[in-house]
Amino acid sequence: MNRKKTKTITLKIIFTLLVGILAFTMIVPFLWMLSASFKISADVLKLPTDWIPNYLNLDNFKVVWNIGDSAPRDYHFALSFFNSLKVSTINMVFGVLTSSLAGYAFAKIRFRGANIVFLLYLSTMMIPSQVTLIPKFVLFDKLDMMGTHLTLILPGIVTITGTFLMRQFFMQIPNELIEAAHIDGAGEFRTWGQIVLPIAKPSMASLAMIVFLWSWNNYLDALVFLRDWRTYTIPVALNNFIDESITEYNLVMAASVSALFPVFIVFLVGQRFFVKGLTAGAVKG
Repeated sequence: MNRKKTKTITLKIIFTLLVGILAFTMIVPFLWMLSASFKISADVLKLPTDWIPNYLNLDNFKVVWNIGDSAPRDYHFALSFFNSLKVSTINMVFGVLTSSLAGYAFAKIRFRGANIVFLLYLSTMMIPSQVTLIPKFVLFDKLDMMGTHLTLILPGIVTITGTFLMRQFFMQIPNELIEAAHIDGAGEFRTWGQIVLPIAKPSMASLAMIVFLWSWNNYLDALVFLRDWRTYTIPVALNNFIDESITEYNLVMAASVSALFPVFIVFLVGQRFFVKGLTAGAVKG
């Protein structure tokens, strides 16, 4: 018995060490980015890597944000930061709203062909986003929206994955609770807003995090649909630090570190809901 217990403990220790090593290898690029953001350009690619530099070159962040006299030119990073924040926040709010509405409809409102409509709805997830670039380009050009943030907002306010997650969560809510609300005279919208949504806070919080990160990191759509630097978002704006002759890696890393702040804030605020929200729909389908 002791031998079996010892073997189990040994296996757990080995597994923990392997997971720890894997986690460390995943965090190494982030540590290098953080270290490079405080270095001068000449020391960024120096080997062996000086992980903890002997100095902190804060001028990199001043150049990125165009503060003081340190910036040789304005990279318009602050404007791009605001643009990303605006687009991501709008997509997050409306994405969660539409997903919760559609998820509630598919889970609790019985209508003819509901399952077929839901399957057709989910089938669109199999279409790669790159395939829809040309149709969206033609459509936005016809609607005279090219170069505006509407090209990033309109496709993002409806998310198929979000609808699926919310439906799976709503399926767990007892039908008796919905029926009791209807007996008391509550309509579907009132039942959704006052009965269902308060219960769905964990799932909505995790979905909000996912939608925000998707929108914040959306590079391809921004590259294709945005034409002017005044409308650039963070992923496209990072190219401004790459010149034809030289790449200012220290500035790129400083801009990348700055771009991570909203991501960390969103994660820290919603982390206690994240795992609970993602696993909530795994019991009943």
